[in-house]
Formats: sequence, C-alpha cells, structure tokens
Amino acid sequence: MPRRPIAAVAAALLFVEAAGIVFVNWILGKVVNSQSMSLDGLDPDVMAASTWVMGGVFGLYLVGCGVFLLRAALTDRAPGRFGRVLLIACAVVHGVLGALSVGLVGWAAFVVLMVEFGLIVLSVIAYGRREEQRAGADASGAADASEDGAPAPA
Repeated sequence: MPRRPIAAVAAALLFVEAAGIVFVNWILGKVVNSQSMSLDGLDPDVMAASTWVMGGVFGLYLVGCGVFLLRAALTDRAPGRFGRVLLIACAVVHGVLGALSVGLVGWAAFVVLMVEFGLIVLSVIAYGRREEQRAGADASGAADASEDGAPAPA
C-alpha cells in the first residue's frame, strides 16, 4: 500500500486547509469589527478578537496534524501515541464538519471534507502501531533467515 504518498497528500491538504481556515476567520473578524453590531450585548471588539484567536488556534491545530503526517511520510514510521490521538481527533472533526457542511455549504464542501477524512483515516490505519511494525519486521527477518537454511534467531 502506498502509505507515504497518502500521508504526504493528507499533510499538504491539511496545510492548505489551515491557511483557508485562518483566512476565513480573519475575514469574519474584519466583518464583525466593521459592522460594530453587538450580539446580545457582547462587545464587537471582543467578538472580532475571539474570531481571530479561534482561527489561529484551529489553524495551528491543523498545521500540527499536518506536521505529524508529513513526519510519518518522510520517515515512513508511524506517529507516536500523541500523534495518533491528534490524527484520530482530526478525523473526527472532519467527519462532524462534513456532516454539518452538507446542509450549510453544500455537497462540494462535503466531498472535500470527506476526501480529507478518508486520507487521514487511511494514513492512521496504514501505519498501524509501532509495536506491530517492529513485530512484522522481526518476523520477516526470521522468515528470511530460515529460508536460507540458517537457524532462526530466538
């Protein structure tokens, strides 16, 4: 299975998505700031600032997920426990956003989010756990040695 290209494409899409999320939240913050409207007595400046902060935090989250996938693609090693948890949470977020986007944005946004969801899930599954990879490498090494007629290591 071509797991390295899948992880690299997923990382690239996450980087693009992070830039898009930051840009959209920046625009929303500018709109809220220029409207000078309050929502249930909230200060418009606070709403604009919180929109910018939320966009930055979510963008950093997506960049972090992309870094873990890019590292996995470059080293061809599974992410650690924290990286796997982060990627699984990212997949869940994409699944929920995909379900919400059908009604709010349309089917094109749903398809984009589901492609990203599928690439993240496929990357997590393709790399498996580190213990499984080590056990597979040990078993293949023992099988290679036994085929040569040499005794397999204990």
